[in-house]
Formats: sequence, structure tokens, C-alpha cells
Amino acid sequence: MSNSQLPDHERKLFVGGEWVEPDGGYYPVLDPATEDVVGLAPEASRDQVYRAAAAAREAFASWSRTTPEERAAILDRAADLMQRDFASNAELARAETGATTATARGMQVGVGVSRFRRYAKGALEPVEEALVPQINEAGPMGRAGVFGALAVRQPVGVVTCVTSYNNPWANPAGKVAPALAMGNTVVVKPAPQDPLSVFRMAEALEEAGVPRGVVNVVTGSAPAVGEAAVGSPDVDMVSFTGSTAVGQRIAEACGRDMKRQLMELGGKGAALVFDDADLDSAVLGIGTTFAFYSGQICTAPTRVLVQRGVHDQLVERLKGYAGFMKVGDPTARDTVVGPVISAAHRDRVESYVELGRKEGATVVAGGQRPAYDRGFYVAPTLLADCTNDMRVAREEIFGPVVVVIPFDDEDEGIALANDSEYGLLDYVWSGDVARAFRVARQLRAGGVGVNTIGRNMEAPFGGFKKSGVGRDVGSYALHAYSELQAIVWPG
Repeated sequence: MSNSQLPDHERKLFVGGEWVEPDGGYYPVLDPATEDVVGLAPEASRDQVYRAAAAAREAFASWSRTTPEERAAILDRAADLMQRDFASNAELARAETGATTATARGMQVGVGVSRFRRYAKGALEPVEEALVPQINEAGPMGRAGVFGALAVRQPVGVVTCVTSYNNPWANPAGKVAPALAMGNTVVVKPAPQDPLSVFRMAEALEEAGVPRGVVNVVTGSAPAVGEAAVGSPDVDMVSFTGSTAVGQRIAEACGRDMKRQLMELGGKGAALVFDDADLDSAVLGIGTTFAFYSGQICTAPTRVLVQRGVHDQLVERLKGYAGFMKVGDPTARDTVVGPVISAAHRDRVESYVELGRKEGATVVAGGQRPAYDRGFYVAPTLLADCTNDMRVAREEIFGPVVVVIPFDDEDEGIALANDSEYGLLDYVWSGDVARAFRVARQLRAGGVGVNTIGRNMEAPFGGFKKSGVGRDVGSYALHAYSELQAIVWPG
């Protein structure tokens, strides 16, 4: 019986094109809204992870030699199959993440499908670039001559994809699809909190005709599973999305064997709001920290730096915005804020709110646990009277918590924004577009939104400082999962 014929509570590992029983049994995956068991995820052993990497290594030789058209066709078919099962895929994503139905459908499964379609096209993008010929004089390197050159992008090899819990469709798709498009093979290690959706993705790829060993999925709640997926000698590259602390440990392991890395790590996005800003636009953008997946997103504008002239007005508007949002059942049509991923994470977010109080912040909105008997709910919380040296302003909370810090002039605002160990996405709101772009260019962040939280999905994505290493999205993802090779010849 194939994995797709099994209920979600009987998932097996996907290793070398086979669905295999886990050596370590199963562990429960909980619905964060109800605390019910959604399904049981397999607990792989180290040996099974190593076998998955070995299968990917064996499959690499033939997969890397397939034509771009063959790879594109498989990715396109996989997208069709994910779309075919869209409703059930979205319901599973909602159940294991606690996301609202709209988020599960549009931002999780919908984006996952679109990324497979994007990289089906990406497989057809040119991988060779002709360089300007060079005239060499005679010398120790040989005769005089004209030398041509090509820069060729080659697949890296076996890529371990370690994915985050906040989006079990878009995040794995953003790694697996471009990696496969470039001719790599993959071992996917999903986050332990919500791995069931990734098995659905693997089933679609299997049905689409992906050859045995090209895609492997190993899961587990124990750190040993991820350590084996990173440490296997068959792995050439690790693509990781998650916390900076875990990313640093993975980078250390990769460094020992010179494995390539792509790291999307933590963020503490600064949102600079100037006196001349459209406050309605700013509030809507900043409010996504409360609303979008309960603030469990590294790109959120969680650190609001507001010029004093509009400070009180912005705080009052954000207070009203937070109070307006319905917190509760993510399946209800009018729910805006669902639960966070786990009881442990709820406790962590709440501890930061309490820490903010102790540091001298004023809790303007939220700060108390919503009155539900079940579910890991956190009220949208707004902390004012903050300073940039407070821990709540410096550390990633990863929940629906916004801190507000005043500033006087442009230079101070820029300095405060850059006074962070993070640098993923920052934001600027100003009615003076020239100033907004001037400020944006001085921010030490991988991306800057000017009067928007929207993103261009062809623009490079990644972080400065401790927010990561490398860039992906669009064609940049194809570059991230490739090595550059130079081929030189005499003319």
C-alpha cells in the first residue's frame, strides 16, 4: 500500500522511493487550536536518515543528467496534483499549524503550488553565460592567444532541506522545487511540529514520476534526526530555515566538511514610521505581526520606530487595531488570530510580555491569555514606552507582539533600526518617497519595504548579519542551489 492510501495517522518515511516503517515508532502531531492529535509522525533512526542521504547520492548521477524539460514536466505535474487535492491539503495544513483557513489555503498550500510552477519554468532558464574573450600575451602560461570562457551553473549534489514550522507548504516548496529544478537530489527534514503536509508533497512528487531516491523525507522529534540529516557524508549542502541559534550550530557542522549553506534565520524587523507617513497604511502593515500566523514569521515588522510627532497617534491606532482582531477558532470565517504552534511556544511568548513589563514597557493592548479551555492562544500584544536596549526590542519573540520605540530625527531612526544583530526585512513609511528610498539604502537588512509589507516574489530574499547567509526566491534560488564552473578554451 502506498503512503497516499494511508490515513494521515499512519505516515511512513520516504526513503529511496519506498515508504518504510520508522525504526523509532511514531510521535503525535497536535492541532494547536484544539490540542487533539492530528496524526502520528514517524520517528526515524540515524541509520534511516543516513540511508536516505545515500539514496539521494545514488540517484544524483542520473537525475543531474536529465534534461531541463524532463525536470520541468515532473515539477509541473506535481503542482497539478497538489492543486487537485487542494482542499484536503489545506485542511491538513490548518490542522497541524493552527493557521486560519484563509492562511492555510492562500499562503501555505497556494504558495507551495505556485512555487512548484515557478521552478518548473526555472528548470528551463539558461545555465551558461558566455564571457568576453580575453587576449593573453605569450608567457609562462603558454603561447599568446585569445581565450574564450563559459560560466556554467552546475547542481551542488545532495541537498538537505531543514524546514520551519510556520509554513509546511511554502517553505519546503521554496527549497525542494528549485533544488530539483537545478538537478540536485534532496533529503527533506521537516519541523517536528507539522511534518504531515510534507508527506503530501512527497506523494505528489512520487505520483508525478520523480525517480527513486531523488526526493526523500525523514522526520523525527529528536534532535538526532536533524543532526544526521546535516552530518551525513553524502550531503553536499544544507538549506535551513529557523532560529539563528540552531542555524549557528548547523553552520558549525557544515564548516567542518565545507558543505554549502543557505540559511534563512531570525529577524526583528524594524518599521520606521515618519511624521509624514500614511498612518492607515502603516497600521495595516504593522498589524500583520498580530494577524498573519499569529506573528510566527521572521519577516514581521515587530519593532516599530516612530517619529515623536505621530508617536501617540500611531500607538492609539495600533491599540484599536489589536483590540479589533478576533482571536479564536482558525476554522471560523471571522477569526483573524489563531493559536501559536505549541504550549511551550505560548509560554515563551507570554514570558517575553512579562519580561517587557519588568523592563518598564507599558502593555497597551493584550498581555493576558485569551479565555479558552483548549488551544495555545496568545492575545495580540502592544508594548509602548520601550527602548532599544530592552530584551523585548532586541530578541526575536516570534509571536503576536509589537514593541514601539520613539525617535526624533532621520539619523536617529536609522541608527536605532541598525542597532540589532538581525537584518532580514525592514520597512519605511514616509510620504516623501525620496527620503524613504534614501533611508532604505542605509538600512542593514536584506530587504526593505517602502510603504508596504508586500514582496516581489522575483526579488532576492535573505538576511544581513545574524539573519542568514545567501539569497533565494525567483532565479536567485536557482543560483543558491548551484555551483559555478568555469570552462576555458583557446580561440
